[in-house]
Amino acid sequence: MKAVICSSILLLLVAGCRNNEQQLIKKANKIHASVLTVDTHCDTPMDFVRSDFDLGVKHDAGCVDFPRMKEGGLDAEFFAVFIGQGPGDDSSLNKVHRKALDIFDAIHKNIEKNSAMAELAYTADDAYRIKKAGKIAAFIGIENGYPIGRDLSRIKQYYDLGARYITLSHSRNNDICDSSTDPKSAENNGLSPFGAEVVKEMNRLGMMVDVSHISDRSFYDVLKVSKAPVIASHSSCRALCENPRNIDDKMLIALKGNGGVIQICILSNYLKTPEPNPELEAKFAEIRQKYGDYSALSQEQKKLMHSEYREIERKYKKFATVQDAVDHIDHVVQVIGIDHVGIGTDFDGGGGIEGCKTVAEMKNITIELLRRGYSKQDIAKIWGGNIMRVLRKVEEIAN
Repeated sequence: MKAVICSSILLLLVAGCRNNEQQLIKKANKIHASVLTVDTHCDTPMDFVRSDFDLGVKHDAGCVDFPRMKEGGLDAEFFAVFIGQGPGDDSSLNKVHRKALDIFDAIHKNIEKNSAMAELAYTADDAYRIKKAGKIAAFIGIENGYPIGRDLSRIKQYYDLGARYITLSHSRNNDICDSSTDPKSAENNGLSPFGAEVVKEMNRLGMMVDVSHISDRSFYDVLKVSKAPVIASHSSCRALCENPRNIDDKMLIALKGNGGVIQICILSNYLKTPEPNPELEAKFAEIRQKYGDYSALSQEQKKLMHSEYREIERKYKKFATVQDAVDHIDHVVQVIGIDHVGIGTDFDGGGGIEGCKTVAEMKNITIELLRRGYSKQDIAKIWGGNIMRVLRKVEEIAN
């Protein structure tokens, strides 16, 4: 008799959990239908070197396309014009500037080809209007200020092509500022004098300054110069994961004082300190040896290299989880409040975790937020309200 009672109780508990899960899914669907959801960073344009790549088609590989955005309830995506750091001579700077223009062109063509599904967004108001029309809002950001070279006029050229933020540096120092991960010592001791002019020009135009990837000293220098709120388009919290790419609590407090926002990056190594994985590291080393100097590779070679990296990760990497990502959101909320946090996945650039490996699974983040007691109003801020507030303020200051 006791066994029968215990079994009955267990069945009731299981049924209750299933019902609760279904209720959370239903609530998440309603939220995504009614609020603007924005991801502030993906590297999918690296795949555009293939002339046949179509954002309007659902792909088996990669993380982002328009059909899967619809499936995951993601309304707006910032597509990155990414240029890896290379030499600083005039010839190289002119070459990467032309490469950046080619990527802009590829993004524009992909959006135009799918005009029934998506539209290029330039302003915060555009994003809300495009969602209301039932389409996807496609924003553009630039990852790494390297293609600016030493020519401030290029910033206006990029702005006119749709760029609404620039990540000032990437994994290496450049003429604008120092990177958080350059193995060499600091070259600029933070933001360079030219970098200060870059920030001022971005303020003048109405372009968000992105502090992801830059050194701590550069971060504080930017806050001294910028008259507008800044963003960290894809960064996480150093208090939870000791990585120089992440932002510590003192920096979070300074970011709040600036009125800015940190967009939590769902790349495993920025969410959770990785356990030793010699097999994975050995496979990565093989790929690096195979391809050699990254800056010397063609776009097609870079694409193949990234594809091989993703396949190795899929086979050997121990990924962080959606719960780990929401832990970082919780931490930001606890330190500086609900108004200064969002989501920047870094999809197709290494982003992707258990439970959210593509844009088709974005609602799983919302479900976890609901489990932890976040309200619809809170979730609306996290998913799009906060970043759009910053973009509006940047537009207002420029005007």
